[in-house]
Amino acid sequence: MDTRFEEDPDEEPAEPSQPASPDGARGTAAGLVPTVGLPGRDWEYSTKVLSVAQVADGVTVIEVLQEAGADGWDLASVMDGGDKRVILMRRPKRSARESRRVGFAPPANS
Repeated sequence: MDTRFEEDPDEEPAEPSQPASPDGARGTAAGLVPTVGLPGRDWEYSTKVLSVAQVADGVTVIEVLQEAGADGWDLASVMDGGDKRVILMRRPKRSARESRRVGFAPPANS
């Protein structure tokens, strides 16, 4: 009786002689790898320049980041500028459609 194992295929799989993509990854050309991430990777950036004393006081940086966070900004990086520090913030670009509000405005206090 002939014993068969799962490792012994009936016939050799047909593999192409060259990979489907230049880096040798399979499935990318056939669309088998899903795209993951934000729908748009376009960012807008903002900077805030602070002195070393403002960074070291422990209050100013928190205030700057809280104000920026209320507008949707995220901290991207802090860069050294000699006696100054540059805080780089970013947020996803907003489309023109997203910035227009539709509907009624809340009643004004008079």
